[in-house]
Amino acid sequence: MKDLISISEKLLKDCLDLKAEETFLVVTDRLKREIGAALYHAGLHIGADAMLLEMKPRTRNGEEPPMPVAEAMISAKVTVCPTQYSLTHTQARKKAVEKGARVATMPGITEDMFAQGAITADYREVEELTNRMTEILSRGKEVRIVKGGRELRFSIAGRKGIPSTGIYRKPGQSGNLPSGEAYIAPVEGTAEGKLLVDGSMVGIGLLKEPLEIAISAGKLDRVEGFHAKDFLKSLGTSELARNVAEFGIGTNRKARLTGIILEDEKIYGTVHVAFGDNSTFGGSVQAGIHLDGVILKPDVFVDDTKIMDKGEIIIP
Repeated sequence: MKDLISISEKLLKDCLDLKAEETFLVVTDRLKREIGAALYHAGLHIGADAMLLEMKPRTRNGEEPPMPVAEAMISAKVTVCPTQYSLTHTQARKKAVEKGARVATMPGITEDMFAQGAITADYREVEELTNRMTEILSRGKEVRIVKGGRELRFSIAGRKGIPSTGIYRKPGQSGNLPSGEAYIAPVEGTAEGKLLVDGSMVGIGLLKEPLEIAISAGKLDRVEGFHAKDFLKSLGTSELARNVAEFGIGTNRKARLTGIILEDEKIYGTVHVAFGDNSTFGGSVQAGIHLDGVILKPDVFVDDTKIMDKGEIIIP
């Protein structure tokens, strides 16, 4: 516990600029209780007005927390969420940020991830690359992902790229910790083609073999592969859950492939595509679920300019 507290204190100072007397909230569940407690005690050591809220574990990524938790997130200056399932793409997180809170979400965080991998990155370097990729996405009109003979196209025209840099020191900034990604909400109804997900998938973890996902009119049409049934079970029966919700680019050179999406989607040289909810970052679909799949070493084009060549980022 002592090591967790010291690491937590460094994260809170370096990444969130937590100061003495600021209101600091930790939202956790019984599955991440020890990490939540370490962050709480770290906040006390800094001198913050720290609070610890433990809620019943959610059942899926993107499920809203109970209303008292959501209200507490709005009131706090700084909130950190070490939980089993992600609160990143929730209205609770969105509304807290709109009120000026600094929020870091840690879905699926483990003690190992606190000491190794993405958390150890040079976050100034991550911030610089993330911001540059975010600018490319914000200026772009169309994305094309090519991997294993499959190709997926979709529009991002008029959409704004979102940086998740790991540095959330200003009011209204938020993202994951550990972090390192630039992401955007594709325009609903525009995605067409096939996607080969060969890294990991939320609800499954590391993939034994790739998932081939066919997409038509912006929605998942069919899935083939060893894990197809498991993925569709996690996705559920809602038509909204089949929406192509997110495209993201990993920018953290220290991130490892672990089977936990919090770290996997940050890996430099990967991209990820998510299905379901995009209402919290520029889209119009509120599905109450958000499932990401990681693609390793693809070719990626924005407006026919190659920005990734077999996993190597190219900045035009």
